[in-house]
Amino acid sequence: MPNSINTASAEPGPLRHRTVRTRAHPYCVVCSQSNPLGLGLEFSAHSDGSVSASFYGHAALEGYEGCLHGGMIASLLDGAMTNCLFAQGHVAMTAELKVRYRKPVFIGQEMIVRAWIARARAPLYLVEAELKQEGCVKAAASAKFIEQNERADHSHRPGRE
Repeated sequence: MPNSINTASAEPGPLRHRTVRTRAHPYCVVCSQSNPLGLGLEFSAHSDGSVSASFYGHAALEGYEGCLHGGMIASLLDGAMTNCLFAQGHVAMTAELKVRYRKPVFIGQEMIVRAWIARARAPLYLVEAELKQEGCVKAAASAKFIEQNERADHSHRPGRE
């Protein structure tokens, strides 16, 4: 389904990614630079179609002592998968998210989150992601996304004036 934001023929690579993300996700808690309470992750698009970002968790995001909260891990993985779709010019929302927590993710240590499209059959996309620390996969996710059409305008919501 065509979307005024979702144009695969738009700007190439990183510029397209930034443009689509800024238009579709202006206040995202994971990747927005405009959300003062957000994490502000900067995702880089790669030639293989994947995206990645690095992040250092801090104590305010702790679950168990010294460990990143599981909900935050899920948010990071979901944000990476969404940005992977943005990098390909697709605006889609999470329809289903499955997270596998393999090992504790420690706060204060660098983590790398990476995502890639596993299967694409517009308007549905299967996207996968992993979160690594010190080269070890600590959590992995797969998600189904559904592409949004032009009528799915979420740009004006109360409280965003």
